[in-house]
Amino acid sequence: MMHLLSALDAQNNVWDILEEAKEFKQGNGSKKPLKNKSLAMIFEKASTRTRMSFEVGMYQLGGQPLYLSASDLQLGRGEIIEDTARAMSRYVDGVMIRAREHDDVLQFARYSDVPVINGLTNLEHPCQAFTDIFTINERKNTVDLQMTYMGDGNNVCNSLLLATAMVGMNFTVACPSNYEPDPKILKKAHKIARKTGAVIKITSDVQDAVKGTDVIYTDVWVSMGDESEESQRLRDLRDYQVNQDILEMAHPDAMILHCLPAIRDQEITEQVLNGPQSAVWDQAENRLHVQKAIMNWLLG
Repeated sequence: MMHLLSALDAQNNVWDILEEAKEFKQGNGSKKPLKNKSLAMIFEKASTRTRMSFEVGMYQLGGQPLYLSASDLQLGRGEIIEDTARAMSRYVDGVMIRAREHDDVLQFARYSDVPVINGLTNLEHPCQAFTDIFTINERKNTVDLQMTYMGDGNNVCNSLLLATAMVGMNFTVACPSNYEPDPKILKKAHKIARKTGAVIKITSDVQDAVKGTDVIYTDVWVSMGDESEESQRLRDLRDYQVNQDILEMAHPDAMILHCLPAIRDQEITEQVLNGPQSAVWDQAENRLHVQKAIMNWLLG
């Protein structure tokens, strides 16, 4: 039985997932491959794209999604994760969890008898990272590219480190000190990159990071759970905004990505977010197609 707890879990399957996502988007995928199957969706954090893509995707695959907020479960009243996982496994064919703590998802998977999908934790967001690779390849028709991620080295950045290394895409993180990605994940990404030929770089020099890059990516500076640090984060990250000046340093045909939600004129300007080089809305749509491929891989 397979889980998708980290991008690493799909290291041997990433291209199969991306190819099937393409088939689903073109309307050529298997019809109702998950008929009569069910997916429990546990949400400890608010969600727009993750909830909609999994819920609509499961329905389109012929299955039944079940939305469960933290207040809907006995976990909120003291039941331990082990008991919830063991019981829930008797009812459904898979579980997707959008959680605060990555360790909670690992523990849930340890006691689950069905596949578990990480829909976001404080450490990783693998479904988003695979969608990003899909979107880049869809528009550029190659992954032999340079991507630059600007801002906070958060969960999305961590999964992108792994995903880009897996497909051989060069990846630079431009961030201030103390905002670097997770060192353990960075070490794993370097190990993979040595095999695929990808080049990974971490720098605080924005101009050096962006010059000639093919893809510019950013995310919110204040993630859910970081609200108490907002004023400090806005000061520390203000030089890492994706704006027209930054775009002009990149390759003339560079594309813009943002996993959303976006705080306009904070981490990215309105002009760039909705400009002609933005692929943000295709990126958002592609969550649906990639999620369907992930669910069919694990539950099919």
